Amino acid sequence: MTSSTKNYFLLLNIGHFLDHYFTLIFGTLAALVLVYEWQVSYADLLLYATPGFFAFGLFSLPAGWLADRWSYDGMMTLFFLGIGLTSILTGFAHNPLEIGLGLFVIGAFAAIYHPVGLAIVTTVWDKTGMRIAINGVWGNLGVACAAVITALIVDILGWRMAFILPGIFSIIIGLIYAYHRLPYINKRMEPKTSSIEISLSFNRDDLFKITIIIFLLAAIGSLIFQATTYALPKIMEERLSFLATEVNQVTYNFIGIELGTSLIGSLAFIVFTVASLAQLIVGYMLDKVEAKYILACVSLIQITFFGLMLVTEGSIVFWITLGFMIGTFGDIPIMDYLVGQSSKGENRARVYGLRYVVSFSVLALTLPLVGYIHETWGFDKLFYLLAFSASAIFLLSWFLPKMKNHST
Repeated sequence: MTSSTKNYFLLLNIGHFLDHYFTLIFGTLAALVLVYEWQVSYADLLLYATPGFFAFGLFSLPAGWLADRWSYDGMMTLFFLGIGLTSILTGFAHNPLEIGLGLFVIGAFAAIYHPVGLAIVTTVWDKTGMRIAINGVWGNLGVACAAVITALIVDILGWRMAFILPGIFSIIIGLIYAYHRLPYINKRMEPKTSSIEISLSFNRDDLFKITIIIFLLAAIGSLIFQATTYALPKIMEERLSFLATEVNQVTYNFIGIELGTSLIGSLAFIVFTVASLAQLIVGYMLDKVEAKYILACVSLIQITFFGLMLVTEGSIVFWITLGFMIGTFGDIPIMDYLVGQSSKGENRARVYGLRYVVSFSVLALTLPLVGYIHETWGFDKLFYLLAFSASAIFLLSWFLPKMKNHST
């Protein structure tokens, strides 16, 4: 891989990091800060984030269509600059309605990345299993850092800077990306021949079958992903609050600052970061083993640890959350791999866009569902739902047709 190609892949990975980072800033702020500062319930705050996730899904399809018709690199430049500027403006919100509007526009720009960035990754390079996994790890690091960095910024600079500073960073990266890809900004990408061939030889019945299964898996997997990633800071705040109280006492006595919020964010960061490494293992296995068997194993991990959350308490909760997040993150590259391997290069961004319309529409619906379940019954009922959902994925995995990866 040349230096230019490495830089290209790095910038795409940073984009995936920022995409997930921006969409989860509010999750940490709502759970740890705004619920107290604005005196609005956690469930009600989640409602203001819901339109943003609908935008995250709704705009994926037109973003993919425009990328296929105009330019992948042009759309990626728009992603970096647009989401950065919008995040800065959202930092000046004075009420939930204004922040909800900002989150909607952030979601619209965030919708660009998955259909466009993943289309680039699966079009330009071969051996897509591992490359999708590496790209996925960067996305999950964005999830992880959204919790810890947001919490740290809140403790030191206040919640508004949690939107403004990442926005400035994204604009800088966008300018670097535009400079790096300037000759290609207004050109359609011509895929390598090897990347536009359908690696998997399906007959019409198999293709219809795998399409239906992929979209069902995408919907159910999105529910699990959104519920776990968005609610994890709140889950930790409730079940590990005794640790935050102890840290607050120590840090206030020594340095005059309470860092209990940062502790919860740090624990979430550790869980997200370590769990994201599961994608590397899954990515490696996707280039070696049938995808259906890997998916079945991942769903069994989820079922096991969601069940354990119902019968455990105390510090061990940290390890249980790590277990179910390993399963949750391990599921992600499998879905993207299936889409990339079963779609033609010239339509790939649109197919990814359609996949993410389904995924992120479910993400949006999941937020009020999580808020309602938490307010009505607490998180225990949520883990019943998640265990049932993981069981459905396990059953669906066995209906996937057998596949062989012919990539070189």
